[in-house]
Order: sequence, then C-alpha cells, then structure tokens
Amino acid sequence: MLDESLLDAPDDLARVDRRGLLRGAAEAGARVRTAARHANEAGLADLRPDGRPRAVLIAGPGTAATGVADLLAALAGASAPVIRLDPTGVAHAAGALRWALPGWAGSVDLLLIATTDGTEPGLAVLAEQAYRRGCTVVAVAPERSPLSEAVDGAHGLLVPMAKAPYQEYDESAAAGPGALWALLTPLLLLLDKVGLITAAPDTLQLVADRLDRTAERCGPAIATYSNPAKTLAAELADSLPLIWSEGTGAAPAGRRFAATLAELAGRPALSAVLPEALPAHGILLAGAFAAGADPEDFFRDRVEEPQALRARIVLLRDRPAGGLTAAPAARELALSHDTAISELEPEEGVELEQLAELLAVTDFATAYLALASGGHS
Repeated sequence: MLDESLLDAPDDLARVDRRGLLRGAAEAGARVRTAARHANEAGLADLRPDGRPRAVLIAGPGTAATGVADLLAALAGASAPVIRLDPTGVAHAAGALRWALPGWAGSVDLLLIATTDGTEPGLAVLAEQAYRRGCTVVAVAPERSPLSEAVDGAHGLLVPMAKAPYQEYDESAAAGPGALWALLTPLLLLLDKVGLITAAPDTLQLVADRLDRTAERCGPAIATYSNPAKTLAAELADSLPLIWSEGTGAAPAGRRFAATLAELAGRPALSAVLPEALPAHGILLAGAFAAGADPEDFFRDRVEEPQALRARIVLLRDRPAGGLTAAPAARELALSHDTAISELEPEEGVELEQLAELLAVTDFATAYLALASGGHS
C-alpha cells in the first residue's frame, strides 16, 4: 500500500530515506559537474585518439554498469557496437564475479570498466587480459581502490569516480541516480573524444542544468499535484507498470526505470519499445492484469484483502511531437481495454538533455514509490 500522505510530508520523507535515494536524485546535476571535472583532471581532455575503435566493450557489476552500457549503446547507434560483458560467478559478490573478453577482442577495441566498488578481482584480471591483447583500457572507479592499481599496471587511464557532494559515497544506493551519473559522465566525454557520440563539455553543462531544473520540479517540497514524479509514483501504486518507450534515449531510460523499480522499490515492471510493445504486452491488457479482470473486485473488503495488481501503461517519449510515432496506437489500445496511461515527454533540447530529464523524473518516482510504500529499510 502506498502512503500518499507521506509524499507531501518532506520532513518525514527525509527521515525514512536512509539510503539517500532522494538526495542522490537531487544531486545528479552536481554529480555530473564533479565527474566532468575529474575526467578533465585525469587527462581525458588532452587525449588525441588515432581514430574510432572497432568496438567498445563495457564491464562492471550491477544496475549502474548495466544502465551505463545500455545508454552508451543507444547513443552510439551505428557508429560502433557497444557491448556489455556480462559477469559470471556463483554469487553477486565482488570476489565471486568474473569477466572475459570475447575471442575477437584486440588492439583496435576499447575496454571500459565502470564500477562503484573497485575491489573486484575479476575486473583487475580483465584489465590485465585486455593489456595482453592490446586493448585500450579506461576505467571509472573509486580512487585508490585495488582496481586503480590494476588499470595503472595495464597502462590504462583511471578516472576517479565522483562522490556525492559533502559526504562519502553510499554503497547501498549503487543502483541510484548518483552512481549512474558518476560512472556515465566521464565515459560520455571519452566517447565524444573518439567520435562515437556527441557529448562535448558544453553539452554536459546543459545536461547538469536540466537535471537541476528537473530536481526543482520533482523535489520533496513540491506538492504532489504539481510534481510529475510524485504524481507518477501515486499512479503506479497497486499497478503493474508496462513501460513503453519511443525514441533513442527513451528505450534505455525505460529499461532502467523497470530495473530500479524492482531493485529499489521492490515493484515488478515490464519494459518494451514501441511499436513492438503493442503485441508484446497486449495480452496483459486483456488477461488477469486487465482493469476489470475481477468482476468481484467491487465487493472486495478493501481493508482485509490486498488489492490485485492492474496493468498501467507508462509512455516514455523523447521524440518531438509531430514526427512518426506509435503513441496514438498505444493510447487507442489502452483505451480499448480501459487501461490507465501515464505519459512523460521531456522539454525540447539536445538528445542528452531530454534523456537526462526522463532519467531524473523516473529516478525521483522510483524513490517516492520506495519510500511511501515502506521500502526504505
């Protein structure tokens, strides 16, 4: 059950937010600026690459690294393949995870390592393997971690991960927005340098400013009726979110939203890209998760019995209005099944700005859903 009264009680939200989810979302813009400064101090601004890499390989544990790889792959498009190296191991623990380069990886490829921990022996072994193969290695990891020594030994470049302002990094919120932007920002600058994406320092300043403005609109002090993130959190209470995305940046933003809802808020969610989302999720709108699936629901004891999950569509778009779009078909399908729909579309701006706004609103919504549902331990 969602305690909607908590959404409009900023002091109570701060008290229960022991993982710093709202603080991490609010500080995303500052984290981008700090990460960009660290990248510049580490020497990224002085790089003079010989040309584009044949492929970009990304390794790292958890939701943050997965999100980084997904976002970079979407932004790079057809410029070069961006491939996440999935870890193996008997447990998701720093000492148990292992990564391996594909057999074809060599001197024309780029290995990126992104981790909020830096103690993983498997990543150190991967850096050494890449060095033997001739791959260029760039890592974003905590400063003075064991991984930093391995990257140095592989003649690679380490960018110290940007910590949150005024505090030590909170490892428990590694799936949160602060970790995502701390890892992503230096790699955006790097791939801009090698010509795979457009993310110059001026663009990242726009991204940081957009994150700040979105944090002002979505912050705890802003009432639910005028707060898009609180509104979305309230709409998703007792629902199965079907996150349908349209546009280059919206797709990875939708997948990240589904992942953080599960990991941080304990809420199941499914994501798909339009127009394929329509047949992929259409049966869910007519089956057990349909709005009127249980004819006895009207007579249910609202106190004694938990409410059944009902599908709700969340439409994320970063495509400008008026272009080729499947949104009308999505709305028609939802209407035909009496299914509620929430829509998020960012303000105009460069691609990275729009993507940042979608990420920020959904990160705040995840935090509010986690806190107001009691998922704040």
